[in-house]
Amino acid sequence: MQIRVLDCHGGELLDLKTTCVQVGERLLIDAGALVSNLTIDQQVEIDDIVVSHSHFDHIKDLAMMADVVAGRRRRPVTIHGSPRTIEAIRKFFFNDRLWPDFTRIPSRKNPTFALKVFRPGHAFEVAGLSVLPVPVAHPVESMGFIVKGRSGAFAMSGDTGPTTRFWKELNRTENLRFAMVELSFPDEQIEVAKISGHMTPRRLGAELRKLERRDIPVFLYHFKPAFARALRAQLHRVGRAEIYPLSPGDTFTF
Repeated sequence: MQIRVLDCHGGELLDLKTTCVQVGERLLIDAGALVSNLTIDQQVEIDDIVVSHSHFDHIKDLAMMADVVAGRRRRPVTIHGSPRTIEAIRKFFFNDRLWPDFTRIPSRKNPTFALKVFRPGHAFEVAGLSVLPVPVAHPVESMGFIVKGRSGAFAMSGDTGPTTRFWKELNRTENLRFAMVELSFPDEQIEVAKISGHMTPRRLGAELRKLERRDIPVFLYHFKPAFARALRAQLHRVGRAEIYPLSPGDTFTF
């Protein structure tokens, strides 16, 4: 399995883009930095996009991708999401008001995108992999993911504050190679983090005590660009040895 981080921030500023992770050649998790990192030919090759939740920084490049790939593929790109995520994309995004409805363009029989609902807590197959969506704590319905292949598994927390089920699933996942976990605000912004459903270093430290697998490296993503420097200075407050900030272009192969 090959995983490439197209970008990994919780906002945009100059050359910093929002979250998008590529698995193999044809699968993406979230769509925050898609068009700025993939060529036209590479975008046309994408078959599936798994979306963690409906917040704009995780879905925004679906709009730009639609313009690029419309009419260039034999079948639609499938967008996978939880019930409320797909409902939000259908009602508030591809609605011919905020953006043209690319679930009907170029035609109803041959659309650019197909929207497909997964069941939270139930694994589904995509791109030859098993993806387990795990509900996490956020103001909207949000999922973490455990992605399993023949050579091992990795996890992404999605946007979340303190949660429980995600860590329980990680503790029982065999051959787990690493976890990507969100960290958004410095400790001084704890009230904002609580309201918006995100992590601070000390908050994350308490969460990681629920992860019994001390041998699992933890890679941090979703830094808010305005606080990136402060967050890096506070990483020691997490209280775990193997924690590393993710960077755009990071690649993992196993």
